[in-house]
Amino acid sequence: MSAEEYETVLPSLRQRRRAVATQEIVAAAEKHIAEHGLHALSLRAVARGLGMTVQGLYHYFPNRDALVTVLVAKAYEDLADAVTEAVDTAADEPAVPRFVAAAEGYRRWAVTHVERFQLLYGAPLRHYEAPAGGPTTQAMLRMSDVFQREVFEGFTVVQLAAADTPVLSPALQAHLKLLFPHGPETLPPPATALFLSAWGHMHGMVVLEVFGHTSFIGEHQSEIFHTAMRALLQDIHRRIPAQPVGTPAAP
Repeated sequence: MSAEEYETVLPSLRQRRRAVATQEIVAAAEKHIAEHGLHALSLRAVARGLGMTVQGLYHYFPNRDALVTVLVAKAYEDLADAVTEAVDTAADEPAVPRFVAAAEGYRRWAVTHVERFQLLYGAPLRHYEAPAGGPTTQAMLRMSDVFQREVFEGFTVVQLAAADTPVLSPALQAHLKLLFPHGPETLPPPATALFLSAWGHMHGMVVLEVFGHTSFIGEHQSEIFHTAMRALLQDIHRRIPAQPVGTPAAP
């Protein structure tokens, strides 16, 4: 590589300084949310915490929504990292299904980072709307892909299409076909319906805990969640035929 080519690969000093400043702003915003709650977030408050003017902050984030979009995307990425790490760690514990490990990683991150979890799934900020197909959407899809893989790993598309679910209306089937890619093909509507139901069950239990609605269970919340996730996975797998419908059993 020539010196000229090397210089074009490396970010400029100005770019590096901007990246460092941006990271500091994001970290300060996360700290502010943790200490004061999501709805107290403002560029002025973040700037004050950094000892800079709000006008200076505008050089990095032109408005609050731009900062919120970065915070949401980063929270999704950190949550996805926690889920992925939990799945990777599960390789050392074969008795724990990988989906259960993923779900427990999801729960642990949520109860450890309550304010950031509420940034993702709590009451939305007024007048904020994430950009369609932007970084928040891509980060969310990354995490969804992990759970989809761990729920349906080892099943063929034909098996998933024959999953035992209530009859789906043609309109719903058409909509579900557009939602989740599964390898080279679309995840079949029956499997998508199962996946969304499972997601709602898992996520609902975590939300109840994060918002303090299951505090009466006390220190047993982790065990209750673990048992529920095992039962959920078993129920999903019971609904998927062991072989394609219409295929005779092997002699």
